[in-house]
Amino acid sequence: MDSGTLTEKQFELLNYFFKKSQPIRVYTVTETQSSIAKNLGITRQALNMHLKKLREHGLIRTGRGFIDLTEKAVQMISGQSGTALIMLKLEPQKRLHIYSILREMPLEKVYRVTGEYDVVIHVSQSLLDQVLNKINTLEGVRETKTYIVIETLK
Repeated sequence: MDSGTLTEKQFELLNYFFKKSQPIRVYTVTETQSSIAKNLGITRQALNMHLKKLREHGLIRTGRGFIDLTEKAVQMISGQSGTALIMLKLEPQKRLHIYSILREMPLEKVYRVTGEYDVVIHVSQSLLDQVLNKINTLEGVRETKTYIVIETLK
């Protein structure tokens, strides 16, 4: 389906939703509920009762074949939520190699920029340590600077 098959109002609704939406990183479990119950040593019925309570508290979303952790759950578990920005200065001859590695990492966005830094990375704060540990092993990264977003103004 493309935008040509939508009515003007449907397209307006999508645009409205997009402007009002908050981008989130989704943590999805696709393991069957029977398998989860078995691995946790509980019955399937007991698992369903627990899932219902977790949904009511806004910690998970469930559907056919998946369970998503919400940002609220990730913050509760890891103590971290939100966004971090990592600025990288790269050695020019290593840039292409580093770009290809960054494309494979669990990052929200990676921007190639002009100015003092070569790359700006947008990453979930819950993954910050993992990402920084990987970046610190990359040959050709001359400098990093990390910022934690404390508030989104717009």
